[in-house]
Amino acid sequence: MQGFDYKDIYIEDGKRVLEVNILPEKYCNFDCIFCPIGRSKNKIDTQITFGNVTESLTELEKIIEQTNAELVLINSKGEALIHNQIRNIISFIKNKGLSVRLFSNGYLLGRKDCMEIANMCDEVVGELKVITEETFQKAQRPIQGYTLDQYISNMVNFQKQYNGKFIFEVTIIRGYNDDEVSVQKLKDVIEDISPDKLIVVRLEEEKFQKKLGITDERFAEITNMLQSIAQ
Repeated sequence: MQGFDYKDIYIEDGKRVLEVNILPEKYCNFDCIFCPIGRSKNKIDTQITFGNVTESLTELEKIIEQTNAELVLINSKGEALIHNQIRNIISFIKNKGLSVRLFSNGYLLGRKDCMEIANMCDEVVGELKVITEETFQKAQRPIQGYTLDQYISNMVNFQKQYNGKFIFEVTIIRGYNDDEVSVQKLKDVIEDISPDKLIVVRLEEEKFQKKLGITDERFAEITNMLQSIAQ
């Protein structure tokens, strides 16, 4: 079993955040054309075994102590919910007295087992990158049978029963969701989900900038419009 991967600790809202990837490589239920990690060779939405995590948890404990981390962000290569030991990983972190933030694309949050796992966390992040069924299928290339409506519904239903902090991340992409009609649809989705916090981002990787990047002015304009709905 390959160990967990870590990013350098950083400060967010006064807390020391430790970001950890629990997957050995990319495993995801999507295969987005604009994913910075690359293609999904392992396209999956069911839990699988990655071996014994005892050594990885021992390493995690040492890193928590060394960095004085206060919040652990599980932000993996793909969808962390498919790791069959994720319950134990979350429990391990919580038992150390730390808060846990789980990053998920959000589609699996509608499933009872995944909902129960996410409910263990203090914070959960769901995301949205496109706003039409056609672009969802073509650009995010989900597992067959997935729909955009169900995707959004899964996050809406999760947030209704969740007692923690639900963070909704919207990525603005030129040609996909930056026109007026798309922005209005995004506003409607934000109202339906009613997140505790909204984050608006754009594709920062240089390889995506030429075709998919938007201007600073337009990004600021859309961000202000969306944030006004979330307040």
